[in-house]
Amino acid sequence: MPPTDPGGANAAALPISNSQVPKHEQLRAIILNLAKSEFGPGARLPSERALMDAYGVSRITVRAAIGRLVTEGHLVRVPAKGTFVSDSAVQSTLHLASFTQEMEGQGHTPSTVVLTAESTTAPADTAAALGLAPGTDAIHLRRLRLADGRPVSVDDAWYHPQHASGLLEIDLTGSVYKALAAEFGHEIDRARQTVRAEGAPADVGVLLGTGTGAPVLFFDRTSYSGDLAIEHSRSWYRSDRYSLSMEVRL
Repeated sequence: MPPTDPGGANAAALPISNSQVPKHEQLRAIILNLAKSEFGPGARLPSERALMDAYGVSRITVRAAIGRLVTEGHLVRVPAKGTFVSDSAVQSTLHLASFTQEMEGQGHTPSTVVLTAESTTAPADTAAALGLAPGTDAIHLRRLRLADGRPVSVDDAWYHPQHASGLLEIDLTGSVYKALAAEFGHEIDRARQTVRAEGAPADVGVLLGTGTGAPVLFFDRTSYSGDLAIEHSRSWYRSDRYSLSMEVRL
């Protein structure tokens, strides 16, 4: 069994296998699983020596595995104290995916609370984004999104009334993008998006548990299936539980 106490490791832990998967990648997966299933936010990770002995690996392997988890935001190093499990921040790589797909891809358990599901007059900017005449009704969906039971974002989205006409008749707690593709034949394949930092509006602050004015990441996105504008959404993400990463090249 792997180590289960913060101060040491179980001597009966099986060593990491010799396979095509590098040892530091195997150890990274083991430590990440421990952080999610046995440790909680703020828990101290076993020492490097304890991990070396438990899994039969070198110090270089341990440091490589831990270093990557720190970079990804799963762990945090505190000088002179050790390495600790972080507050479960989600790290996005700025690719096109639904919230559900993104959370599942990072090993989190997504869930959703549907706050609003209705057909009503679209705001002027939404009507313009979706190519609708002013005053046209559209499908309005407002949801609180959670990862591992903890609030991450509030999504306020509008959908084209013709291209997603049966949306209100299906389960809206899962991936709407998946439903758009499977039920209505409109796979979201591109989007135009802007991101900025702002203070949480009062209603968003209550839902996210941050309070009014707390720093959040605000996303404004228009999503397309081919040339068809399907969705116009605004989303507010907790900046302490969600971050953006990207690779920049010449």
